[in-house]
Amino acid sequence: MKRIYGIETEYGLTYSAGSGRHLGPEETARYLFKPVVSRFRSSNAFLANGGRLYLDVGSHPEYATAECSTLDELIAQEEAGTLLLTQNLETAQRELTADGLDGTAHMLKNNRDSAGNSFGSHENFLVRRTMDFTRLTTSLLPFLVVRQLIAGAGCVIPARASTDMPAADSQRASLSGHATKVEPLHGDIVYGLSGRSDVMWEGVSSATTRSRPIINARDEPHADAEKYRRLHVIVGDSSMSQTTTELKVGSAGLVLDLLETGVPLADHTLRNPIRDIRTVARDLTGTAQLELRSGETTTPLELLGFYWEHAQQLADRGDHSLGSDETAQRVLDRWKRVLEAVESGDFSSVDTEIDWVIKKKLFDRYLEREGLSLKDPKITRLDYAYHDVTPGIGLFPKLEQAGLAQRSVSLEDSQRAMSTPPQSTRARLRGEFIAQALEHRRDFTVDWVHLRLNDQTQKAVVLRDPFATEDDRARALTEALAEPVI
Repeated sequence: MKRIYGIETEYGLTYSAGSGRHLGPEETARYLFKPVVSRFRSSNAFLANGGRLYLDVGSHPEYATAECSTLDELIAQEEAGTLLLTQNLETAQRELTADGLDGTAHMLKNNRDSAGNSFGSHENFLVRRTMDFTRLTTSLLPFLVVRQLIAGAGCVIPARASTDMPAADSQRASLSGHATKVEPLHGDIVYGLSGRSDVMWEGVSSATTRSRPIINARDEPHADAEKYRRLHVIVGDSSMSQTTTELKVGSAGLVLDLLETGVPLADHTLRNPIRDIRTVARDLTGTAQLELRSGETTTPLELLGFYWEHAQQLADRGDHSLGSDETAQRVLDRWKRVLEAVESGDFSSVDTEIDWVIKKKLFDRYLEREGLSLKDPKITRLDYAYHDVTPGIGLFPKLEQAGLAQRSVSLEDSQRAMSTPPQSTRARLRGEFIAQALEHRRDFTVDWVHLRLNDQTQKAVVLRDPFATEDDRARALTEALAEPVI
């Protein structure tokens, strides 16, 4: 089996003022995107590595990976986006200083700001058009509700979730306030698996804002629409840990493989998935009772064990889409170890691999040492520090260096992915075209499917097959970029 994977990450952006004036997100974003605008004459650009970098509504940066056909490619490309943005952030910081501003611009790879606004980490999976989409999403939904137990980022959240839909959309609002000065949460609070779960309001919908769904049903395949559809999952947390990303995307990919290959699975449709996703987020034991449509009950541990068992059987036959049997077994091994850790209460076997476990271990040690409660603003600052990707400031690289957080791909692979597209998808053709166009200073336009030369010839190529790494038309168009303009 083959599949295309992609991740879109929305970053929080804020400015901590020194003695000078404060900058809002919009002005901070202008500094961040100056190099992008200078090179591409736009704040929305496809890059030579095949990915897309843009300033989204609400003045927050967003990076979409190129199309990847393996998890290793995906994780390298995803980190490449963070490296590219932090590279721009360093440039922005120098310009801020040159302009007499003594504050610090921060970028965070998390999903919530101090005002309660949410921004996302969206996963994309190419699925076959022949698969009934309603059946696919209905069958996948229970897994996504409980997946946070094995791949959540961890978050301090209200002990009881609100059941009132927000009066206005907050998804597109960017990080507000100071990353180093935050207000404590009010009321009873707990350490939960995911802060993203509380902002989901539907199971499947084409909406993305006020009634935000777990699965977005908007039909934009970015490929041959007769053959493919793009499954857009928007419930997941942004992962700092590469091994969490690998498990988050890999487990979902294996469940999709089960559904697409027609493996008969018992019906686990949840009676109330939106209520359940909030319940699961507050249950670190995996034993919360979830009611099925059939009237029976199950628990997150039981559901995830059910999916793991069938996915293991599929992988044993080599019938999966994760790129290699080694990757599939690595995902399944980590999946099983997390379930065993939750069941036993002993997390020592996964406390360097799963974000919510790594973060909880940090919190527990800090609370014990300082004699604090979860409500203390220092805990909120520690939470933000965990997700801060500002060079020299963020906490997570220090955890990796100390051996407290594992990697699944090397830093060198991610650095290479900053300029090199995946070689196993059409991103290779797009990246080569963009690199040549930039080198020869040619005016061009690209998107996920099209390559266009903006001169008097207006030559264009359509690439509908996301798995195609060779195309004579694309090759000719790329070679034409070196020809003198008449």
